Amino acid sequence: MAERKSFLLRIDPKVLEALQTWAADDLRSLNGQIEFLLRRALDKERRLTGTREAGERGKSPEGNA
Repeated sequence: MAERKSFLLRIDPKVLEALQTWAADDLRSLNGQIEFLLRRALDKERRLTGTREAGERGKSPEGNA
């Protein structure tokens, strides 16, 4: 299993409450929900693998901006 890192996150209380509710709705832990959302955003922007070209900034995977 890959090494896990921890860090402190300062967050607006309303955002935290919304994330906790969403996590419960999706049967995930708060940490799992945050990681899921971050991975989804990174995947959408093709930043997780570092293979995105500079000219593709802001384009969706389908080619629409």
